[in-house]
Amino acid sequence: MPHAVSLLRATRLAGSTKPFLSRGGFKRERCAGCRLLPSHCLCALRPSMDTRAGVCLLMSYIEPLKPTNTGWLIADVVADTFAFGWARTEVDPALLTLLADPRWQPYVVFPGQYAEPERVVHQVDPALAAAGKRPLFILLDGTWSEARKMFSRSPYLNALPVLSLQPDQATQYRLRRSGRDDHLCTSEVAALCMDLIGEHALAQTLDAYLALFTERYLLAKNQQPVVEDSPAHQRLQALRAEGETHIPAVPGAPYTESE
Repeated sequence: MPHAVSLLRATRLAGSTKPFLSRGGFKRERCAGCRLLPSHCLCALRPSMDTRAGVCLLMSYIEPLKPTNTGWLIADVVADTFAFGWARTEVDPALLTLLADPRWQPYVVFPGQYAEPERVVHQVDPALAAAGKRPLFILLDGTWSEARKMFSRSPYLNALPVLSLQPDQATQYRLRRSGRDDHLCTSEVAALCMDLIGEHALAQTLDAYLALFTERYLLAKNQQPVVEDSPAHQRLQALRAEGETHIPAVPGAPYTESE
């Protein structure tokens, strides 16, 4: 079944007046399930895990179309992943409904120096968790400049606490260029959020899944074959064997970059 990010991508493509061409990517047939070449397909290794948390992706317009987007990987792993397109002048009513849902406690995940001090928190409130409210991590998915714009120009987020993470690691993401090692990709941020609430196996799985996706993407881009026993492959397999609930996935129909 298509997840939230794939559905948002389909909506973007349906409303597009010209084909989307990714810069620096490979212009060959891709699997619709994992966005890799069919020969490098990752669908059979897609992990799915139970978690009490949810992820809400607020995505810049072009982000769902990028084959290197890592919000897609989060939606693969975390069942309760929601994805909405961001626009300065309008907001999806379904997003407002989600934010008002009493079952969830939303947190905007963003550096605390950009928010009013009274909004900034560094932990998920245990009292809310004890009351049955599930944490909903709102991730602003785009370039750094886009994420800052989303944060400052989304008044419906202003009343929500800002979860300021303090990562002690440099980004491992290698599919886009960035001048800052402390700017993590969206999937890495989600892993930190899960680690924060004690979902350590899920955090490790997100990191392992990102590593294997990155490996296979670069192999495909460089026209090199899959390495079935690579360290990244073995790590993900080991994590799945330790107790993940794996939902078998059927690779989707291929598509091309000009779709």
